[in-house]
Amino acid sequence: QVQLVESGGGLAQPGGSLSLSCAAFGSIVSVRTMGWYRQAPGKVRESVALIIRGDATNSAADYVNSVKGRFTISRDNAKNTVYLQLNSLKAEDTAVYYCYAEMANRSSWPTTENFWGQGTQVTVSS
Repeated sequence: QVQLVESGGGLAQPGGSLSLSCAAFGSIVSVRTMGWYRQAPGKVRESVALIIRGDATNSAADYVNSVKGRFTISRDNAKNTVYLQLNSLKAEDTAVYYCYAEMANRSSWPTTENFWGQGTQVTVSS
């Protein structure tokens, strides 16, 4: 089976930085879209940043407006890994961050399926 393994997260001060990473493992045929979602208590889960496989230079990505200019998403296709660099953190960035991947495995091919990590806590506080 396919799974996503996340690392990173933790506590940061306002204006500080954190780095998240997520790697996909298993019988993967292809990984199309990778990215990050987040959910704060009492709020709906929102897409933070998404990047497709064809973005070889990691220059094109879909960011939610609230993080533009502060967060940077990148991926390493050879390692099936996606990263999120969180800079200039604000208290409102506090949430559980979930890794996301759109992948095709041997069971679903050629149809892709959505996969989610277990989530990692990001807390921004003085």
